Amino acid sequence: MRTKRQIPAIGLGVYKSEPGPVTQDAVREALAIGYRHIDTASIYNNETDVGDAIGDSGLNRADLFVTTKLWNEDQGYDKTLVAFDRSLDQLGLEYVDLYLIHWPVPVLRLDTWRALERLTLDGRVRDIGVSNYMARHLSEILDYAAVVPSVNQIELSPYNYRSRLETIELCREHRIAIEAYSPLTKGRKLDDPVLAEIGSAYGKTAAQVLIRWGLDQGFVVLPKSVHANRIAENFDVFDFQLSGADLACLEDLDEGLATGWDPIDAP
Repeated sequence: MRTKRQIPAIGLGVYKSEPGPVTQDAVREALAIGYRHIDTASIYNNETDVGDAIGDSGLNRADLFVTTKLWNEDQGYDKTLVAFDRSLDQLGLEYVDLYLIHWPVPVLRLDTWRALERLTLDGRVRDIGVSNYMARHLSEILDYAAVVPSVNQIELSPYNYRSRLETIELCREHRIAIEAYSPLTKGRKLDDPVLAEIGSAYGKTAAQVLIRWGLDQGFVVLPKSVHANRIAENFDVFDFQLSGADLACLEDLDEGLATGWDPIDAP
């Protein structure tokens, strides 16, 4: 993996986590359980809450992996530098472990990448990467970049996998770590009887099967919840592995399900 340090395999996503006590409590709970990876973004409007919870945790900063992301309206060289300063101030941290371009905005994204490369020089960003980049977006940046992205964060689940295979293969070829967001399909498939049947063999829930699928594919997985019991459940996946037969069964579930805006056709 190209990153300067190992990324914890499971991170708590805080997308749409309500700013204030809801996000703070979720992050505190996750850190108390054993999570060491928190994934936020400027557009989530909860960077301050993530930073406050980290500060309250009493954990050594070096033991945590914190990601935030640059929003579309802040792309471009100069605007990126300003936006990063704002995010770092909101988080109340001296550095972030990973800073991502949130979406592949046309025209601006190469200048934006140049700004991210600049940010790595003063130590306030340990690694830089992209999010929602498909193979053609990655190919563009690989032809241009002085620094190869450390990470590409994309939506992945057994229900949305095959259309991403070209992107996944390109990432693996260039040792770009793959992070899977919305691994639980935003709850849309948690009542699938196939997941229940597979989970019953391991004494695990449908959500745990989906998270384990991502881990068994070699992805970093970013489940999201603000409920203490589910935060704990989502982390309790390191005591089993899916069999080859179960992985094949899950692969057959693919239906191109994108739970949000799909970058597959983005220019």
